[in-house]
Amino acid sequence: MASVRKTDKRIEDEALVETPDLEEFIGYNLKRAYVIVQSDFRRTLGEDGFAPRVFSALSLVVQYPNVTSSGLARMLGIERSGLVAIVDELEGRGLLKRTNVPGDRRVQALVPTAKGKTAYAEARAAVRAHEDRLLSNLSDDEKATLMSLLGKIRATEA
Repeated sequence: MASVRKTDKRIEDEALVETPDLEEFIGYNLKRAYVIVQSDFRRTLGEDGFAPRVFSALSLVVQYPNVTSSGLARMLGIERSGLVAIVDELEGRGLLKRTNVPGDRRVQALVPTAKGKTAYAEARAAVRAHEDRLLSNLSDDEKATLMSLLGKIRATEA
């Protein structure tokens, strides 16, 4: 019977807490929102689609052809060593190629292939639809405010 009382007590205690303390932390709410966005992103692009980091890398290579691996890693905010698997995946799928940088044989640039440009355009349209659907309960002004606030947080990165 003692265990039943402990269970009853726990349920009573849980019922008393209407809003967990975690809800007052911005970081916690950002993480919860990110989990929802990432999950829907993966569903949208499908099992054979791009993971968010791979999509981001392809996006930047398409927009900045001939970017170096080091430059791409900086733009993504990741270690260069963490970029190797992403570039290998994109190259393996025929979406980008490595080329030599004139004047420096030690450095390679990344260039999208025609297939990579097409795959990016299709994925970009799907991601835009995903965000439109996921954020449909926000007005255009609210979306702009959210982007501005997120930009301010990102600007604090040293």
